[in-house]
Amino acid sequence: MAECERSGCEKHDSHSGAEAPKLSDLFDRGWKIFDEVDSTNDPLASNSVQVRVKRAISLLEETSRMASQLDLFSPNEELEEIATADLKYLLSPALLGALTMKLTGRDKRLEIVQTARAYFMDFLKRCKVYNISQFHLPESVNESPISDEAAKNAPSACTPMPSTSNLVAMAAQRQAKIERYSQKKELEARLLDVRRSVESGQADDETSRDFYLLNVRKWVILCLDEVQSIDQEMEILKSMDQMQLGAAQPARLSRPPMKPFILTKDAMQAQVFGAGYPSLPTMTVDDWYDQHKKHGVLPDQGVPRRGAAEDDTDAKEREEEEKEKQTENDDDESLMKARKWDEWKDDHRRGYGNRHNMG
Repeated sequence: MAECERSGCEKHDSHSGAEAPKLSDLFDRGWKIFDEVDSTNDPLASNSVQVRVKRAISLLEETSRMASQLDLFSPNEELEEIATADLKYLLSPALLGALTMKLTGRDKRLEIVQTARAYFMDFLKRCKVYNISQFHLPESVNESPISDEAAKNAPSACTPMPSTSNLVAMAAQRQAKIERYSQKKELEARLLDVRRSVESGQADDETSRDFYLLNVRKWVILCLDEVQSIDQEMEILKSMDQMQLGAAQPARLSRPPMKPFILTKDAMQAQVFGAGYPSLPTMTVDDWYDQHKKHGVLPDQGVPRRGAAEDDTDAKEREEEEKEKQTENDDDESLMKARKWDEWKDDHRRGYGNRHNMG
């Protein structure tokens, strides 16, 4: 079909003096890196894994570009017309989608899943054209940012229970997923037997063709599951973006606090019996003080204030003056009375004679 063009890609580049990469080598290296990354136990976000993922994406993108230039696949062809050596290149979009899903980056997650979905859909549409497997092609989705109308219809915490039609659709999706899982297990078991012959180099053309077609059919099942998961994740990511946009909007201007009010059974009861508890204050202490100060009715207004030290000094002076007056006014009679009182206290204990009303 395009053997001469394909062989031309494998010749030396006379202009650059370097050997151009072979189409089969690019694809095989990209597929091998994917298998290594898919089976590794290293964290997906580690630098070593991400470097290999990006390297494999670059190799498979170059493979897809070269395959497109060589016109390896045409919608006017039948599956039997595709050369056995070219069947494996059908897997390029599927592997690109799977590698794209392994990229990390929380800020670019929506862009990543949208790109991966485009790769998966490209692979599924090509398989549908060649009628490689019987399946229903997923519906295309609008990959533009979420609109206001979609935001209103987005699922929320108070979403009502699904209707009967939705339940039937969910049951059908679950049954289809179970059937795909069974088909995948069957294909993997068949692939295990065929792979040994292909890797040993003893496989004939029919065995090699069966090996690549089994891989393509297995990836059809994987891509259908991936597209379903991506559609669910995209709804969540778009809802999260909408919530962040709402949170970023400026807050409303705060209004002044409302005055307290009282609810009573009726207006007449409130007028007769009152509210049933003390009335709420109508002004603060500061407001009351300012109002009385303005009218000059405070107790200390018009009276000069004296310091505490001056008050203590005046009290001591008055006490000394009273003592001096008592000393000057002492006469013989008062002295005699005081002496008798002292003598009486010496002869009688405290409380003596206090027997009034004791029976």
